[in-house]
Amino acid sequence: MSTTPLAINASVVSLLQCPICHHHLNSHEATFACESCQAIFPIVDGIPVLINESNSLFSLNDFIHHRTTTFQDTKFSSIKNRIKSLLPTLGRNIKGPENYQKLIDHLLEQAPSPVILIIGGGIIGEGMEILTKDSRIQLVETDVSFAPRTQMICDGHDLPFGDQSFDCVIIQAVLEHVVDPYRCVAEIHRVLKLDGLVYAETPFMQQVHMGCYDFTRFTHLGHRRLFRYFREIESGAVCGPGMALAWAYRYFLLSFCEHPRIRQFVYYFSSFTSFFLKYFDSHIINSPGTLDAASGYYFMGRRSEKPICDREIIQLYRGLQKT
Repeated sequence: MSTTPLAINASVVSLLQCPICHHHLNSHEATFACESCQAIFPIVDGIPVLINESNSLFSLNDFIHHRTTTFQDTKFSSIKNRIKSLLPTLGRNIKGPENYQKLIDHLLEQAPSPVILIIGGGIIGEGMEILTKDSRIQLVETDVSFAPRTQMICDGHDLPFGDQSFDCVIIQAVLEHVVDPYRCVAEIHRVLKLDGLVYAETPFMQQVHMGCYDFTRFTHLGHRRLFRYFREIESGAVCGPGMALAWAYRYFLLSFCEHPRIRQFVYYFSSFTSFFLKYFDSHIINSPGTLDAASGYYFMGRRSEKPICDREIIQLYRGLQKT
């Protein structure tokens, strides 16, 4: 454990609560301690580790001993990682940058200096650069791994913050990696202010990524039901069928081989032979058919006390499949 300065500022510290019992935390030189249940949470290299071990895939020791969790630290990139960075990518987030600008506009209408919680924010998500450059916005970037932007280690199943703490919560490409996405969304609802905003991006047609930490996929309506305690502002496809097809092609080829070197070659080969498919998505991202075949969806909404009912949800179907 380290006594380096905290990665979070005093205003964020004031929002903290015990992730186990939701009582006040007292700050010490290298720990946070719960004044109620007496739980002790370490501060590792200036980063508080605030997880409920009994309800998490991870333990405090994972972080104390710097074990690899969901994110592989690439500060000392291998030759393999450097080669990967030069390859054409199969993914393309079409809507992200536009959506984040809309999110900023909505936020600044309700608060001059909004505070945003980012779950899974150890690295910058696609399109999120605009948020990092806006001095009016304070970002609280959390993750379950040590990564370049991690300010705090916490698990989305038990957020270590008081009720109604944030103006907005962002959860991009994370809900597929949690064991109980409904509990995580309930936690998001809890920590949002009464009229707070949520923005989520979650995959639909994507193969397994992040290995054993990959659990769930959602259709467009399934995603809407996940956020049933929110009033929808906007939703739709964020990554299109072209990206989905490129991923399927890569994983089809990879399914024929097991040897690591052959799989590496196939990975590179698929990059050069299918990257162009993602460019079709610019032309079809808003089409009804894309809602049946998208690589991923987004949802932007406001916190509500009353859920949308399931009968209403099925009326929101905008694809081309006829019952």
